[in-house]
Amino acid sequence: MASVVEVRGLRKSYGNLEAVKGISFEVQAGEVFSLLGPNGAGKTTTVEILEGLRKRTSGEVTVMGKDPETSMGEMRTSVGILPQDFNFIYNITPKEALKYYRESLGLNGDPDEILARVELEDSANVVFEKLSGGQKQKMGVALALLNNPDLIFLDEPTAGLDPVSRRSLWKVIEDMKAQGKSVILTTHYLDEAEKLADHVAIVNGGVIIAAGTPKEIVSRHHAADKIMISGTDRLQSLFKSMKIQFKKDGKYLVIESESMDSLFSIIDRLKGSSDEVEDIILKRETLEDVFVRMVGENASYEN
Repeated sequence: MASVVEVRGLRKSYGNLEAVKGISFEVQAGEVFSLLGPNGAGKTTTVEILEGLRKRTSGEVTVMGKDPETSMGEMRTSVGILPQDFNFIYNITPKEALKYYRESLGLNGDPDEILARVELEDSANVVFEKLSGGQKQKMGVALALLNNPDLIFLDEPTAGLDPVSRRSLWKVIEDMKAQGKSVILTTHYLDEAEKLADHVAIVNGGVIIAAGTPKEIVSRHHAADKIMISGTDRLQSLFKSMKIQFKKDGKYLVIESESMDSLFSIIDRLKGSSDEVEDIILKRETLEDVFVRMVGENASYEN
């Protein structure tokens, strides 16, 4: 697949503060790429450089084959942007907003078709201030799609939304990918990145500390897999007789292993002792578990 974004040795300094310290990555056509990192990691600065909103100190950056610092005007026909904390004129409706920008910018997008794509057609004529949080974000996405872009920047599109609204926007993003669009996503939610992103880059202290598919990152950096078992008082004696090493965590006996197969074998060995077992939890670390450990327990998820 062709690269729609290429970043090589990107650096950005503010006086003596170096916010981005030589990061490199690529975004392929038709994929969802997510940048994750705590406050001050350099992620927002990186995205704003890609969007042509901020100048870089050094390094090479191309977006859709062009340098965003000098060619953002040309790129407007192929790039869409949903900014962080999207807001709009309080007394305009989604349909009016799309028509206004279509005519002002000379675009060809069909407002009705776009509103249907983001599942906002039922609120097309509701003024912005009366839309729900999820509907407002969908309106922002609709405006970003008005020029039928090949690449869309979505900066925290589901921040602060309820679970139903979040999942509704997930479907919009999945539909973009199905149509061959490329998406650069920043998000507060690690489960969101794990579900939607083809590739992830975790940024901390201005450098990329992990990159790959969510599965690859978890596989490379996860701690031991665990099985947590609760049951009768005889369960501890049973484990000791089987020479199974365990730790106590409340009512659970916790067994750790680097091999998931060995944990499955323990479950298999318990088949004849099912009366002693009340609950079994098999736990493998998620992208969020790995992220928190890598960047520190006190890191926030603001992007």
